[in-house]
Amino acid sequence: MQSGWSLLGPLQWIRYVNTQVKVKVGTDEEHCGWLLTVDPVSASLVLVNFREEGGVSVQVVMGHAVEEVEVLQEANEETTERLCVSFLPLKTPRLDPEELRRRRGGVRRWLEKNWIPVVEEGEELRVAGVLTITAPYGPENCCSSNQIILDRIQKLIQSLIQTEPRLEHSSSCD
Repeated sequence: MQSGWSLLGPLQWIRYVNTQVKVKVGTDEEHCGWLLTVDPVSASLVLVNFREEGGVSVQVVMGHAVEEVEVLQEANEETTERLCVSFLPLKTPRLDPEELRRRRGGVRRWLEKNWIPVVEEGEELRVAGVLTITAPYGPENCCSSNQIILDRIQKLIQSLIQTEPRLEHSSSCD
C-alpha cells in the first residue's frame, strides 16, 4: 500500500501501470480498476474496467485527492494486451490514390467555400497554418493544438460529409 502518492514521481508510478489497484480517496471513498497511466504533472490516475458486454469504462482519479494506492494484482498477458489495444485508433480504410485525391480536393474546396484559408502540402491539407488534415480527410483526421479551431474545422468537415454522402468513409478496412 502506498500513501503520499503525489510525492512519489514518475519513476515510482510506472511500477503501478498495468496492475489492478484500489485507490483510497478521502475517508470513505475507494475506486478500483486497472491502472492504464498516470499523468506526470497532476499525478492523476487513469483507471480502466472492462465491461462484460465488451466495452471499457474509464475513470480519472485526481492525484491531489489520492490517500493510498494498493496493488490488488498484476496484469496477465491477456489483460495487458487488452489495456494496450483498447485505446488504439481504428484502422483507417485503405483507399486508392485517386479516391484520396478526390477527397482531399473536396475537403479543400469546401473549406475555401466557407472562407477558411487552406493549402495543400503534399498529401496533407494545412488550414490557417495551425491545423493539419491527413488522409482520408475526415473529422477524425484533423490535428491542431488550438482546440477551438480544431472543433470548428471538424464540424465543417462533418457537415460536408452529411451533405455529400459519397465522401463518407465507406471502404473496407485491411
